[in-house]
Amino acid sequence: MQYVDQLKALSNARRLQILEWLRDPVRHFPAQVDGDLVKDGVCALFIAEKLGITQATLSEHMRVLVQAELVRVKRIRQWTFYRRDDERIEALKAGLVRDL
Repeated sequence: MQYVDQLKALSNARRLQILEWLRDPVRHFPAQVDGDLVKDGVCALFIAEKLGITQATLSEHMRVLVQAELVRVKRIRQWTFYRRDDERIEALKAGLVRDL
């Protein structure tokens, strides 16, 4: 993944907010019936509700973050869960510092 695509994904305030919340999901989201907040990620429904947007709008934001490899996606039954890919985020930070 090129830096340009990752930086484009980070150019939206809502996507930045999502990444911030996913940094500490236990603090920002309620317990889930299915899926562990840390291990599996946060259910898309909770993220959309917290942002005050539709599931369709959230889906587009998450598609961009997943394509940029900044977020990992996991399906459990009919639900979609998202968690940060901290290794990729750290690699992006290190690469930007190194290449600037």
